[in-house]
Amino acid sequence: MSALPRALRQTLTIARRDFVATVFTPIFLLFLFAPVIMGSFGAIGGLGAQNVSAGAAARTHLVAIAAPSDAALLREADAALRPLFPPDAEPPTLEIRAPSGDPAMQARAAFAAPDVDIAAVMAGPLDRPNIMRTSDARRGGAYLAALADRATRLARDPATRSIPAISIVARAGPSARNRDASAFIAVFGIFFLTLFLSGQVVGTMAEERNNKVIEVLAAAVPLESVFLGKLVGMFGVAALFVVFWGVVLSQISTFLPGGGLASMAPGVGMGAFAFLFAAYFAMAYLLLGAVFLSVGAQASTMREIQMLSLPITIIQIGMFALASAAVSHPGSWLARAAEIFPLSSPFAMIGHAVNAPELWPHLLALAWQALWVAIFIAIGARLFRRGVLQSGSPVGAWRRLFNRADRAGY
Repeated sequence: MSALPRALRQTLTIARRDFVATVFTPIFLLFLFAPVIMGSFGAIGGLGAQNVSAGAAARTHLVAIAAPSDAALLREADAALRPLFPPDAEPPTLEIRAPSGDPAMQARAAFAAPDVDIAAVMAGPLDRPNIMRTSDARRGGAYLAALADRATRLARDPATRSIPAISIVARAGPSARNRDASAFIAVFGIFFLTLFLSGQVVGTMAEERNNKVIEVLAAAVPLESVFLGKLVGMFGVAALFVVFWGVVLSQISTFLPGGGLASMAPGVGMGAFAFLFAAYFAMAYLLLGAVFLSVGAQASTMREIQMLSLPITIIQIGMFALASAAVSHPGSWLARAAEIFPLSSPFAMIGHAVNAPELWPHLLALAWQALWVAIFIAIGARLFRRGVLQSGSPVGAWRRLFNRADRAGY
């Protein structure tokens, strides 16, 4: 056989070996659909922002304080006028309350409701109503005026017009829309920092495994201490990165419209929120880092690291989507599920800190998350001891699949 056909045959053999070793693995399907997954990242962020907006709109109400006879007229007017608006410009839900005591005092007290966001309140006779609205609810106040005008014409001569007196009142606290937006920003901040910084742990463990350093460390100290020490050390690097850029961005944000971070008004207070943000970032990093550390300890090549890291990243994207939906519906079963599930708990609980003032749930959540960090580290150390150090059960099933694919090309 001449040199050229032999070289061609050898080249095709090597090419077939690399192709089979890469394609004939179960995780390659995830790699194959990676463009779709990456394209969905933006969609998930958009859906999260849409959920925030929809959740805030559902909790925004207009209030009319009216006697039963006037209430029936207002409901009839609302049924006639509301269908005229397109779905994206529909007025907030109309809530009619019976008078109790001074109508003006009752109207002002309505703005202090903690569970709903009152945009405007109408009280007094329909022909001369007093309408109070917040500074960002001009359309809500105008809609109440239109309702009073139509109800007046239904009760009296159609030529009779209502003359409203509209005033602007200051909101006692942040609106539901501002709270939801602040919660979403906090969730996204922890998610981005965690996903951006925790990937360093994978390469560190794989590199020391290839250099046989990890075996030396495991012989000197317990393997769980090795895993936890490396995780804490890499977290120190991430914390230094966050502190540096946090100081820089905090100074830049003071020049932005609205005062930057000063415009946030979390339920627990700004000081407690800053502490909880740092604590939940630490827990999110340690949780995800413990999983990445276990992956890096099992993988021996960069190809294995990349393919095994992709499913973890996809799961983390799912946790972000779950937490984003949870913060827009505080107190729901979805929010409770996101706050309890360990991988989504740090994201959901930082949103909870924006929406609620209680501090004791955060103590329980931090203890719960720390417990799962210990569990993940113990599982990772056990898998490494059994699969790599060969001091327990044989190599895992996924590892045998990689080995079978590597031999398939020969």
